[in-house]
Amino acid sequence: MLLPILGHPSADQATGLKEHPKSPNLKSLLKSFLYRLSPIHRTFLFLLILFQLFLVLYFTGTPNLSLSLSPQPTPQLLTSQSSQQQFQSSESDGEEIQSSDETKFEATELDQQKFQASGADSQASEREGNQIQATECDGRRIYVYEMPPRFNYDLQKKCDKLDPWHDKCDKNLNEGFGPEARELAGIVPESILPAWHWTDHYWGEVVYHRRMLDYKCRTLEPESAAAFYIPFYAGLAVGGYLWGNHNASERDWPCEQMIEWVQGQKWWKRSNGSDHLIMLGRLTWAFRRLRKDPGWGSSFIHMPEMKNVVRLAVERNVWDDLEVAVPYPTIFHPRSASDIVEWQRFVRGRRRDHLFALVGGARASIRNDFRGVLQGQCLGAGAACRHVDCARENCLDGTTAIMSAFLGSEFCLQPRGDGFTRRSVFDCMMAGSIPVFFWRRTAYLQYEREWFLPGEPESYSVFIPRDDVRNGTDIRKVLEGYGREEVQRMREKVIEYTPRFLYAKSSKGLANTRDAFDIAIDGVLSKYKDHMESGRIGNRNE
Repeated sequence: MLLPILGHPSADQATGLKEHPKSPNLKSLLKSFLYRLSPIHRTFLFLLILFQLFLVLYFTGTPNLSLSLSPQPTPQLLTSQSSQQQFQSSESDGEEIQSSDETKFEATELDQQKFQASGADSQASEREGNQIQATECDGRRIYVYEMPPRFNYDLQKKCDKLDPWHDKCDKNLNEGFGPEARELAGIVPESILPAWHWTDHYWGEVVYHRRMLDYKCRTLEPESAAAFYIPFYAGLAVGGYLWGNHNASERDWPCEQMIEWVQGQKWWKRSNGSDHLIMLGRLTWAFRRLRKDPGWGSSFIHMPEMKNVVRLAVERNVWDDLEVAVPYPTIFHPRSASDIVEWQRFVRGRRRDHLFALVGGARASIRNDFRGVLQGQCLGAGAACRHVDCARENCLDGTTAIMSAFLGSEFCLQPRGDGFTRRSVFDCMMAGSIPVFFWRRTAYLQYEREWFLPGEPESYSVFIPRDDVRNGTDIRKVLEGYGREEVQRMREKVIEYTPRFLYAKSSKGLANTRDAFDIAIDGVLSKYKDHMESGRIGNRNE
């Protein structure tokens, strides 16, 4: 396009000049300057103007831009997209849910979307995390593997096949806490009723995974991690094969598939699994079948690849140094520290009309069943003992009768369950009742000192050797021997430790109050620090 002759603007330009008067001298000078420039110089001038325009737009469009010469930390944002990849970026099983089953899983799918979206608030969580002093997470950062959904999320979808006697699909509601326990209205304070759910006692893997996604020291950079969390729902995977016509190969198959996957990860190869953690939602015995034994259970723990992995379980083998016992999920999930304070006040002032309670039924199929012995003593004590017979009622995930019994009793008898531990221990203590143990492995040898329970057994519980009971020791007389002040002191210790064995409702925990998850993870990172570091390549010979 030809430039107009200097000093002779076009008609349009003349009109424009009349409407918007400008200095003709300045315009003439500008045109004269451009006319005298060579094409190369014009191009250079054009690029210079563009560059200056870019700088103006960049600085005015970038919020909170720091001009400090000191280096700034780069925030690690946990986006909703990365959270969804925890479940969606996967290998295909080749399995499809039949359309006839889709309606059945609608509630499960809807709630799972909420579970996935526990990372949807992750940007805010990470921003808060960036404000934590670097020293708080120094050496404590955990990387959570993004595993194919078939190792966790998809197992929840198969909720109708996890147990041959019960449909578990409602346990997926409310982000894995289960249906709301509305039946407890009138039994627990109305203001904290929304914090109560019928949580499955074997759903710990779901609870821990959800919390790990919002863990304050979670990192998205594996090279900076002190430990690696494997979100494999081993208990759910194996549970569907523990009963029925299934052979050992079927019971081991899900765990073998997981091991094959994790062995392909760079960070596993670096340490051979020594800085890896996993949560087992079932008793450790469900995973300890000997490799060549065709009997009950999975051989997961005895697989060679698992020999270095640190394991959290609701019941541990007390002779296994790499296993840590954690509390079963109870039915109370406080939303805030104030929920706990209100509940502690409630149980502290509770009137208790029974000396002791027994929740459980005799098992006729077991010779000399100890529960049967306890049941006989409870029934023989009359009004002094409150009995909830689980042979007649379904006590699997808790009932109103159980909570009423514990709230109304000074002591609660705690025989062993399927293993040495029971969820009932924590239900009992949560209600402010003092536990009576008959096996040391039920609590004293099971849990790390001062983690979840007091370090001094006699400060919060009573121990009566089971052989003494079998030989005629009267439990009622033993308990009546405790004075009122001693009982109050023991109850106060139980109430004091209540937050330590509960799991908060929020995936971010309870702010300044540590719950069972916080204590478990902090404890594991401290206890196994040397084990984790020494196993890494480069440190093994040091």
